[in-house]
Amino acid sequence: MAIVVGHLSTPEGQEALTTAVTEARQRDVPLVVVTSAGRGDDADRAAAIASLESHLANAGVQHSVVAGTGDLAEDLVRVAAESDAELIVIGLRRRSPVGKLILGSGAQRILLESPCPVLAVKP
Repeated sequence: MAIVVGHLSTPEGQEALTTAVTEARQRDVPLVVVTSAGRGDDADRAAAIASLESHLANAGVQHSVVAGTGDLAEDLVRVAAESDAELIVIGLRRRSPVGKLILGSGAQRILLESPCPVLAVKP
C-alpha cells in the first residue's frame, strides 16, 4: 500500500504534495511521487528532483520518486495500480463559475480511471 501524488511546481502541486506527506505519515505507508516530464533541461530536472528528495527526507516519510512520461493523469493511474495504492492525491485549480461546470480533463481522467480513492485539494 502507498500514497501516490504528482509533483508539479505550482501552488496546486505543492498543496497536493504537502497533503500527501501528511496522509503517508498518518497511515504509516510509503509515498510515491510521480514527477512530470516538465520543461527545462536535464540539469534543471535533476536539481528539482534533488530538492524534492531533500524535502521528503526532511519530512521523515518513506518515499520513492518515479519519472513521469509527460501524461501526468496516465502516469498517476498507472503508478497507483502498480504500487497497490490506497490513495491518489491531486491538486485542483480554483475556477470561475463557468469553469466549475467543467472539471479539468486530467483530473477527470484520474477520478474515472483510478484504481483507488482520490483526494482532491486546493491551495
